[in-house]
Amino acid sequence: MDDNEFFKTVDSSSSKKRAKIGFFRGVFVPFVSGILGTSLVLVLYLKMPVFKDKLSDVLKIKNTSNSVVETTSNNNTPNLIEPVENTNLVSLENYSDTSIYTANKVLPSIVGITVEYTINSPYYGYSMQSTASATGSGVIISEDGYILTNNHVVNTSATSSFYQVSQANKITVKLFNDENTYEAKIIGTDETTDLAVIKIDKNNLPAAILGDSDSIRVGEFSMAVGNPLGMESTVTAGIISASNRTITSEGKSYTVIQTDAAINSGNSGGALVNSKGEVIGINTLKLSGTGVEGIGFAIPINSTKDIYEQLISDGKVKRPFIGISGRNIDEQTAKKYKLVEGVYVVSVEEFSSAEKAGIKQYDIITEIDGKAIKTMDELNEIKNTHKIGDKVNLKVYRDDDYKDIEITLGEQP
Repeated sequence: MDDNEFFKTVDSSSSKKRAKIGFFRGVFVPFVSGILGTSLVLVLYLKMPVFKDKLSDVLKIKNTSNSVVETTSNNNTPNLIEPVENTNLVSLENYSDTSIYTANKVLPSIVGITVEYTINSPYYGYSMQSTASATGSGVIISEDGYILTNNHVVNTSATSSFYQVSQANKITVKLFNDENTYEAKIIGTDETTDLAVIKIDKNNLPAAILGDSDSIRVGEFSMAVGNPLGMESTVTAGIISASNRTITSEGKSYTVIQTDAAINSGNSGGALVNSKGEVIGINTLKLSGTGVEGIGFAIPINSTKDIYEQLISDGKVKRPFIGISGRNIDEQTAKKYKLVEGVYVVSVEEFSSAEKAGIKQYDIITEIDGKAIKTMDELNEIKNTHKIGDKVNLKVYRDDDYKDIEITLGEQP
């Protein structure tokens, strides 16, 4: 036998021994261990109730299909959290169906409004005129053509040292799925509430269904419908962010509905709608700027009803009137000038209720109907709860003394 054959024999023998050892370690031992382990688990499961309960809990967690996975900040190891019982999952299909239903129900009642006006610009002593247009939205409130919108959509008063904008020369309306345009006329406007009513000569229109804005809840579904940036029949969805938000715009205070549904230029006068397709507000403005997103506002529909009814019947809103212009005196100003907090009377209009009752310039009104006031807004808020012809009592500070004066409210010119 030569050396090569010897080595082959040795190698062959060693391989056989290693194969036997490998089989014993790799197959036989794990197999037997598995049988013994399974037998032990079964004995413990059947004989020991505590172990049985623990094993059941482990199996239950491992078989849970909707476990929540959290990622830790240290090692990104997922931690399983047992789901809360009786949790109702949101169906995206149902949410989509709600949006589709709402849009289809309200869209026929929303119109696009285009306003044409003239801009007068001074140029080296000459007046240069140009024609411009703006767009907005409106809500059909009657089958015979009355449309509710914002005052600032159809009755602009924007002026500056460089230009002056005339009132609307022409107002046209486009209906949903209608290629025609209809000329509209202004029925009435109200700057105080930023509401207006226009009318087109057409019947059998799909009037919007008005909801109850007093019953809305924060967090409920909302949809804004209108013509932002001239894009007709646009819908955006969100939630009600606040139901009675007080905001101030251009020196006027409004109580509004806040929503995160996208509202952009051209949405003004359109509808804010609930999940039933009912109009709960008239979109009026949004906050914009760096770091601001998803903050839009709508006038509650309940507060518009008396306004648009008066606009249709009288062309204006009749409000009680005192007849003064005033300035707020805050605590700091009062201390500085040794006065009292309240409304400082800057001027009194001739032949007004204030003049007839004896209110004088430099008086400070501190109370109305027994309620302390510190601002013109507070004075007007209480005054506007009354009707024309009602009597109200004012407490006035004059010459280091207080006087009670009764006023009969007149009608605002």
